[in-house]
Amino acid sequence: MANLELILVLATAVTGLIWLGWVILRRRRSPERQREMPWFVDYSRSFFPVLLIVLILRSFVAEPFRIPSGSMMPTLLVGDFIMVSKFSYGIRLPVTRTKILDTGEPERGEVVVFKYPRNPAEDYIKRVIGLPGDTIAFRDRVLYVNGEPQSAERVGTFEGEGSGQVMSGASIFEETLDGRTYNTLMREQQASLDGSVTVPDGHYFMVGDNRDNSNDSRSWGFVAEEHLVGRALFIWLHWDYNEGHRDFSRIGQAIR
Repeated sequence: MANLELILVLATAVTGLIWLGWVILRRRRSPERQREMPWFVDYSRSFFPVLLIVLILRSFVAEPFRIPSGSMMPTLLVGDFIMVSKFSYGIRLPVTRTKILDTGEPERGEVVVFKYPRNPAEDYIKRVIGLPGDTIAFRDRVLYVNGEPQSAERVGTFEGEGSGQVMSGASIFEETLDGRTYNTLMREQQASLDGSVTVPDGHYFMVGDNRDNSNDSRSWGFVAEEHLVGRALFIWLHWDYNEGHRDFSRIGQAIR
């Protein structure tokens, strides 16, 4: 994604400069010295507005992402294509990611796309469990926030399709955090990953809904505020092409 963003910025700049240079050159020439527009200027004039609009939308409004792993099952499945709000947690310049406008902060329970702290070139998606200053603990698969256990009730058994078949048989739990209710997956026969941490200022604790099969803050630590990309909004397509599985019923589902 980072390379695509850089390519888009460069393409927009190059086409814009070529078109601008031609306009300035034509204005400086006398009418009798005017000549036909070269092909590369014509292409630049055509592509520049399109590239600029895509750059603005992708950098400041919304961006599509594809879910590559099962770490957020059952909320998000492998092959889900989602739309992410880029302005929920601040307006940032493309490539440099310098924040130019503060528009809000993540809330507990929101599903967030962020830059993987160990390799910022990779985008990860998890659920915000801990805010700055929170003490987060897991004991016997129960989530505790600042010493308070969060409601979790077993509501069924997961039956996966496509790439999700590997998690078939896992227990589905309905968990509530700060009034936001969502489902998680757990394999109760596996050992519980217990522990307690305090989230430092300017950082967040992210955990996958597939609690026993997620590479998240329990393994690699906290996510810094500058690594936040945006809030997941809804699913606009499901196509698990590795397994040849499509599910059009997921289109339009809000991510909660």
